[in-house]
Amino acid sequence: MKPQLARRRWFRIIPVVFVTYSLAYLDRANFGFAVAGGMSEDLGITPNTSTLLSSLFFLGYFFFQIPGAHYAATRTAKKLIFISLILWGGLAAATGMVADTNTLIVIRFMLGVVESAVMPAMLILLSQWFTKEERSRANTFLILGNPVTVLWMSVLSGYLIESMGWRWMFILQGAPGIVWAFIWWKLIDERPINADWLTTEEKLAVEARLSEEQAGIKPVKNYAEAFKSKKVILLCLQYLLWSVGVYGFVMWLPSIIKAAPDMNMVNTGWLSSVPYLFAVIGMLAASYFSDKTGNRKIFVWPFLLIAAVCLYGAVWLGPDQFWISYALLVAAGGALYTPYGPFFAAIAEILPKNVAGGAIGLINSLGALGSFAGSYLVGYLNTATGNFNASYTLMAVALVLATIITIIVIPAPARRQVSPAEVKTFDH
Repeated sequence: MKPQLARRRWFRIIPVVFVTYSLAYLDRANFGFAVAGGMSEDLGITPNTSTLLSSLFFLGYFFFQIPGAHYAATRTAKKLIFISLILWGGLAAATGMVADTNTLIVIRFMLGVVESAVMPAMLILLSQWFTKEERSRANTFLILGNPVTVLWMSVLSGYLIESMGWRWMFILQGAPGIVWAFIWWKLIDERPINADWLTTEEKLAVEARLSEEQAGIKPVKNYAEAFKSKKVILLCLQYLLWSVGVYGFVMWLPSIIKAAPDMNMVNTGWLSSVPYLFAVIGMLAASYFSDKTGNRKIFVWPFLLIAAVCLYGAVWLGPDQFWISYALLVAAGGALYTPYGPFFAAIAEILPKNVAGGAIGLINSLGALGSFAGSYLVGYLNTATGNFNASYTLMAVALVLATIITIIVIPAPARRQVSPAEVKTFDH
């Protein structure tokens, strides 16, 4: 039996990572509330420009994933995230001070650029602290920052816009990132070997276990060889399609709810938060059982398929059956987020460590491209058709395709070999 590794890693690393990613996620999700809460009217933003602005963040996010991931894997994830925190906090707060659309376009693009390396850098950092048996849960606590943020931010943003306006919402939700950067720098260590809060024995035990895990994975020569791998290509395509569904949902859910009869911003905020409560529960449960069973596959594809069915059903029921449609949207939101922990744990297990950073960056950058496509196409189709039917059908189709690719590319867990002694015991 393997010796238990220091539990203090969880209480030191995970809360800091969780808060950091929560702050990073704020300015992706609160933009949808600003649009629904009067920003378009104040700045004279046309529907087409609003669609572009909603998705422009992800275009900046797309371009700098791989360089950032490579820097985090070969140099330092800690410093990269520290600088990003300061920059994105400043840019997020500056969104509340803009006076024209052109400035807003630049800020949205630059926000994507400075945040682009955070997700892969965080995943790389966690892979240097937590073992294979722990990684799905560790990744889930990171990505929980996403739905948990949208959960409380949805309620808070509704109140802030109603009482203070969208400008103060951006300022008050952006400034904390700058302060948190210095807390991050103080509390985070790059690797266990650097941590003065672990004993020498605890440091060496974690480092040794992580080295053992890579012993069975054959390194590849370089990134070019890794990027030509069928597995990497399929993982990129899967994550792109999945992200079309996720960010089409996140960016436009407030507008869908706000379109219901007699709906104000406070009620929109409360109702928009509920899917993310179910997302938190689903993510925690899926990551726990995925680590416990060693099965990543079964905790990814069924949820993507459920999300596809619910999204398709919700919009085609229409506003006349709002509460049934809303219940399906809640189920879809929960299912969209549930597989994140197992999915990123599977990536770390099937790729060699020497190219994992770049491969995660590539996969995440294609996800960003899918996020851009999802945000843009959903907004475009909503404007062109005057309803949400076509856009949500697109998201459902993308998720069905992501389901099929998941079944193909993520391996089922290896069956344990039964020893002759166990067979004999069973026979008796």
